[in-house]
Amino acid sequence: MKKYNKNDSYWMNIALFFAKIAFFQREVPVGSILVKSDKIVGIGWNKNIQNNDPTGHSEIITLRNSGKFLKNYRLLNTSLYVTLEPCMMCLGAILHSRINKLIIGTKKKKIFKNILYRNNEILNSKRFKIKIVKNVLQNECSNLLKNFFLNKRKNIF
Repeated sequence: MKKYNKNDSYWMNIALFFAKIAFFQREVPVGSILVKSDKIVGIGWNKNIQNNDPTGHSEIITLRNSGKFLKNYRLLNTSLYVTLEPCMMCLGAILHSRINKLIIGTKKKKIFKNILYRNNEILNSKRFKIKIVKNVLQNECSNLLKNFFLNKRKNIF
């Protein structure tokens, strides 16, 4: 795991923009982008409710869009920026897509707590070698999620 740089902040801000779209669509506010050679090749935000799709997670949507754009299911030499630590389903898709770098805004607090730590041996195996950077714009990503669930509890949505 390494420290993040200004480029990571720049790209995470764009992923955060898509998380805000999810927020205003009353979806859990998670956004993501896939970057290759300093260009965005895929975007996504949570659309589970809107699409009645249990696999409608931001990361899955981004990977699907990227594969179509690049005309390849292997997303080599790419970096995935996601505002929230991926769940098990998304982590599996990320591994199989062969991205090079996973940049995470904030980690999960509940249910699948610390999925990346539990699966460290998989992430660092010879087959799947992914660089992981954590806590990029952590406060911004975390606060958006906190505000969303606070609004849900207050029945503002």
